Amino acid sequence: MGRGLPWRQHEEVFMRSIGSTLVLIWLIIGVLAAFQRDYLTEREKSCAQFGTVAVTVIAGPLNYIGLNPKVNDCDAPEPSQ
Repeated sequence: MGRGLPWRQHEEVFMRSIGSTLVLIWLIIGVLAAFQRDYLTEREKSCAQFGTVAVTVIAGPLNYIGLNPKVNDCDAPEPSQ
């Protein structure tokens, strides 16, 4: 028998690496969209602004086909004392 993983395991590892690469590219495109919309350079930061950046990054390439996700209202809980 040859060394290494059986063919099935090689295929699973390859598919996982392809999937991980696609997710990474998706998120990088989302960060680029947030940067182009000046969401990352604005000085005023609020819960709603953070939420808008997060959903823009998660939306990834969908931002370039017309999706413009925004969070308008955000009620963050007060920290307990």
